[in-house]
Amino acid sequence: MTDVKIRQLSDNELIVRYQDGDAACFEVLLERYKAKVYGYIFSVVKEKETADDIFQDTFYKVIVTINSGQYKDENKFVHWVMRIAHNLIVDHFRRNNKMPMVPNKPDGDVVDNLRVQDDNAEHAIMKKQTSQNIRRLVKMLPPEQRRVVILRHYGKCDFKEIAARTGVGINTALGRMRYAIINLRRLAQEHNMYIEL
Repeated sequence: MTDVKIRQLSDNELIVRYQDGDAACFEVLLERYKAKVYGYIFSVVKEKETADDIFQDTFYKVIVTINSGQYKDENKFVHWVMRIAHNLIVDHFRRNNKMPMVPNKPDGDVVDNLRVQDDNAEHAIMKKQTSQNIRRLVKMLPPEQRRVVILRHYGKCDFKEIAARTGVGINTALGRMRYAIINLRRLAQEHNMYIEL
């Protein structure tokens, strides 16, 4: 199969062919998503050497999982890869920070307490990064869409209030928000940022 035809295959088709021994198919998958995955990792860890290590570990885990037959295709390959990268980033921050202090309570479960704190740390990292990415992307929106997003998410205004403040009807305000979300997703993809909207 020529390079052009291989590049036209879906992620799942590439994975199946890779499992059948065609190593070139994994190269196509890597090429397809490396900028997005690396961009997300670097945007969080801010250090090239650390980002390089996490990126390599991410695709190592991808290869091991696919080769072991444990990968379940749900047409969400890139989301699965991004989740692996995210988990490795969280692990990196956990390793490089002190373990949380656990109160000395005889009736408390230490393991549950640590788990809650770990979940909170992971959630805080993800929330902070998503918030930073969204702020950067909001600045790139057309002015009328940017204003609706700012009023809704940062000003906590309802759409009736947004309509009044911007001098448009509620349907127009809702439409601007809809287009803003579409544009934010597109901009995130173009700038290799991982956001959940």
